[in-house]
Amino acid sequence: MEKQNEIKIFEDKKVRTLWDADQEKWYLSIVDVIAILTESPNPRKYWSVLKTRLKAEGSQLATNCSQLKMQSADGKFYLTDVADTEQLFRLIQSIPSPRAEPFKLWLAQIAKERLDEIQDPELTIDRALKEYLQLGYSENWINQRLKSIEIRKELTDEWKKRGLKEGVQFATLTDIITKAWADKTTKEYKVLKGLKKENLRDTMTNTELILNMLAEASTKDISAAVNPENFEASKKVAKQGGNVAKVARKELEARTGKKVVTALNAKTVLGENKTTKKLKPTKKK
Repeated sequence: MEKQNEIKIFEDKKVRTLWDADQEKWYLSIVDVIAILTESPNPRKYWSVLKTRLKAEGSQLATNCSQLKMQSADGKFYLTDVADTEQLFRLIQSIPSPRAEPFKLWLAQIAKERLDEIQDPELTIDRALKEYLQLGYSENWINQRLKSIEIRKELTDEWKKRGLKEGVQFATLTDIITKAWADKTTKEYKVLKGLKKENLRDTMTNTELILNMLAEASTKDISAAVNPENFEASKKVAKQGGNVAKVARKELEARTGKKVVTALNAKTVLGENKTTKKLKPTKKK
């Protein structure tokens, strides 16, 4: 069952969501929804009381809700009460709130967007573009990031073609590629950037993104050329692909005298650039 965690935003409030590709439906954190609708200081307690009441009334809603792992504020993943959109529409009827109707419209919209994206994958790119722009990333960086998503997809498709499994095997191969070109494992790279559960690529500079793309594109091309028969063979290909980008990194560092892989965080740079622009003195006439 393929699932993908995402954070959705409703009126500046975060809602943890999970897309189930097999069932083609969204699951949302019930506690997050209750926090938005009620503005309760303790949405978990509110949900606990509401569950008890619903059960007493003979409602199957609370009983039928599932539990899935979602990321908490501490960066770790815990089992969380979730509901699909149909269940949430019924749940909202049990919560008196002036935000109920706007939230229903929002809920219907995100469900429609995902189904539209399944029919037209380009819409996924358009959505990502808008979200990155809202976060303040430059258009140049966004272009690199979107291209990196395309190249990553081509690589994972190649791995799937070779019969490799998502999860541990994909993560191991990615780690080998990263270690080869950046001289750091994915975990070490994240530590350098000061990350916990954030997406490493979302914090890479333009140059880091380009070299990471070169490493993954090279791995895909080499794999397609040599046809590795198993996971062990694919590990060797991953190292070879990463080494292609390592050569480019070493050459660039030799010519510039600067390290490519650094603690510099693309998000931090954006924040500093915005501050600098605000503080820049205006010229006197």
